[in-house]
Formats: sequence, C-alpha cells, structure tokens
Amino acid sequence: MARKTAVKAAPPSTKADSTKADTDELLAFYRAMLLIRRFEERAGQLYGMGLIGGFCHLYIGQEAIAVGMQAVKKPGDQVITGYRDHGHMLAAGMDPKAVMAELTGRAAGASHGKGGSMHMFNTEAGFYGGHGIVGAQVSLGTGLGLANSYRQNGAVAFVYFGDGAANQGQVYESFNMAELWRLPVVYVIENNQYAMGTSIERSSSETHLYKRGVSFNIPGVEVDGMDVVAVRDAGLRAAEHARSGKGPFILEMKTYRYRGHSMSDPGKYRTREEIDAVRKTRDPIDHLQEKLLSAKLADDDALKAVDAKVKAIIADAAEFARTTPEPDPAELYTDVYVEAAA
Repeated sequence: MARKTAVKAAPPSTKADSTKADTDELLAFYRAMLLIRRFEERAGQLYGMGLIGGFCHLYIGQEAIAVGMQAVKKPGDQVITGYRDHGHMLAAGMDPKAVMAELTGRAAGASHGKGGSMHMFNTEAGFYGGHGIVGAQVSLGTGLGLANSYRQNGAVAFVYFGDGAANQGQVYESFNMAELWRLPVVYVIENNQYAMGTSIERSSSETHLYKRGVSFNIPGVEVDGMDVVAVRDAGLRAAEHARSGKGPFILEMKTYRYRGHSMSDPGKYRTREEIDAVRKTRDPIDHLQEKLLSAKLADDDALKAVDAKVKAIIADAAEFARTTPEPDPAELYTDVYVEAAA
C-alpha cells in the first residue's frame, strides 16, 4: 500500500512577496520554468520512444529552485549538482539543443554524446556537472569553494543535493571542512520528499534538513521551493553570507517531483491523489502565473505566447537531437586522460 506523506509548506518567515521582483524579472522566471517543464516533458517522450538510453531523471515540479537560484549567481560562481541535472543546465543558459542532443548520445551534445543524462558539463556557463554517485558532488562542490577561497576571487559555489544524499557521510565531512575554513559555499538541499522511493519520514531521524548543519555551526533555513521569488530571496541572503567570508550556508528547498525517481520508476510508493493535490495547489509555474495575472502584469494571451515560443524551441531541440550525427567511434579514446606537458 502506498504511504501518504504530507508535503509541508515552508514557514512564513522564509516566504517572499512577488512584488519584490519587477515585471521583466517575473516574466523571465516564468519563461525559464516553462522551458524546463516543456524540455522535460519532451525528454520523457523521447525516452519512451527508445531514443534516450540509460537513466533519465526528470526535474518536473522542481523548476523554481534552479531558476530562482540562477538569478542569484554572479559571474565566476559555480553550480554543481547530482543526476537530476537537466533543469539546472537550462537555467544556466545552456542551449536546449546541446542538452537534448546529449540525452540522445549525439556528437553535438553538451559532452559530445559521451556523458548522457547524468554527466553533462559546461564550465563556460559555470556548470560543473551532474554527477551519478549519490552525494559525490557535495565533496566536489566543497572543493570548488576551497579553490575560490584560495584564489580570493569572491566566487561562491552553489552545491545541490537531495534529501536522499543528505544522509551520506561525505556530506558531513564536507560540512565540517567548509565551516572550519569558512568556505564560500551555499548548500542547496532539494527536498522532494521521497529520495529514490522512501519518504523522508521513513529514512531520516531529523526531517528538517536545514538543521543538519547545527553541529558544525552552519546556519540554515527552510524555503518554499515551489515559489521562485522565495527561492531567489533566500538565495540572495545565503550567497551574501558566503560571499562576505562568513562561511557556508544551508538552504533546504521544500519541493516535490511529479514523476518517478527516474523514468524506470513506477512510483507506487505514493498515491495519485497526493501528486494531483500538489499539482493543483502548489505547482511553481501555476503559482507564478496566478501572480502575474492577478497583479495585471501579463494577460492570458501574453502567457500563451510565451508557452508557444517555448514549445517551438523544444520541438526544434528534439528534432535536432533525433537527427544530428552520433559521435565517431574514435571518440571512445578521447578525454580519457589529461595530457600534461613533458
């Protein structure tokens, strides 16, 4: 029997009013979240058609986090995450064609068709990869923070991981190092309630994950991860804390994924009623749409036009990913070792 789990809202102190963002910014948020949503919907279709192999973890429902935090990022800052990474790459400004082509294993993909869904990188965009090992990116991201501190470049590393990874030992080793050396790192916990398939109440003795840094003296807050403006505002405060030399900060983003853990997950551990309830009452895109309409910052026709343009971009990306050439077999032997000077 599927176990029902209440999806808790963030406390009032962490919420933000959308009036703090101007019309252009809110519309940009809306477009960016729609781009991720439509991209992931099409990726799911391509997976079902057999055009995407291996694992494929969709970001549907969590769009406000990547988009809101991207608004905080400054030139030189870094982003690193786990394997649910498509949304983060699109939010970072990567070309949807290159991301989709990587999913289908094509030479024009972001990692030349050799990384697939879980292992894409684009350092020019400040994106240091999706990583397939649960929690591994936390140590790597802390290392990015160490490099920033060593170079005194003023940059912040934004390190994303989920509620499942929050129970990994290397996370706490990273916390200890980051606080001990006052590293400029913002740890963003995307708490979508279920990890791979077990509810957080059944897997974690402390379910308020922002408190996990208490024993290391790392401050943290819980944020409504379904409200893009609340995410942006909390991110600004956390980044300022890290950038000013005060050390790391933890943001627990309370969110929800609508699909299974991956495309191979039927999601029988929760009810359809639970998923539908979140969609109807807390969807991040609908939430922003309602704010735009109620404040008369946009009308239905304008928002439909945005959606139409986004759908056209995604259709073009999907066709490109389906038809562009696969890598030459010789590519198997490239990028294996780093070539060093003699």
